[in-house]
Amino acid sequence: MVRETLLASLLAGLCAAVVLTCLQMVWVTPLILQGEVFEDAAAAHESQVPPSEGHHHEADEWKPSDGTERTLYTAGADLLLGVGYALVLTSTYLLWRAPNTPLRGGVAFGVAGFVVFFLAPALGLPPELPGTAAAELSVRQAWWIMTALATAVALLMFFSSSRPWVRVLAVALLVAPHLVPAPQPAVASSLAPEELQHQFRIASTVCNAVFWLALGIASSFAFRKLVRQPA
Repeated sequence: MVRETLLASLLAGLCAAVVLTCLQMVWVTPLILQGEVFEDAAAAHESQVPPSEGHHHEADEWKPSDGTERTLYTAGADLLLGVGYALVLTSTYLLWRAPNTPLRGGVAFGVAGFVVFFLAPALGLPPELPGTAAAELSVRQAWWIMTALATAVALLMFFSSSRPWVRVLAVALLVAPHLVPAPQPAVASSLAPEELQHQFRIASTVCNAVFWLALGIASSFAFRKLVRQPA
């Protein structure tokens, strides 16, 4: 059972990762490259400021070079992401409920994964281009985890019981994380134009939605073919 589950997750994650990487190369990466142009220009300007004016410069962070290296690193990261989330879905199938039909059930679980791991957290912490001011990473991560966990539990409660009070509680839990403001920087600023930020957020949302639909369908088919249904 464990071997079949891992294999199903690997195959489903690989399929979804290929879809995501292709979309990113066509749509998301060009927007990131445009954002990096503004970030590099600002860094070049700051590097020309005399030290006597009190500016401190940190060493440039490493990033893959454009072209093949960036594509390979993106594909590798997408593969890890796809397999990890596929394990979450296949574990859900085993421990809670397997899709009734590979296609419709896969779409339903894909939509749920998109809501839990992207849409709900993005309402408070939307995707941002390089050069955008942000709150401390650990604080943002804590808020993201809290929101994703609360959303997952809320959906599980809502679709596990038809009792009205349970569903009311689930809706309350779904809303609760957003009553706590997402961590924001002291001063909001962005080096990239607002129009570019808007395009990036749309591209990231659409790409993640397609990724989760592909992952839900692929994991549902793989689970049905490779993993025995629990008694």
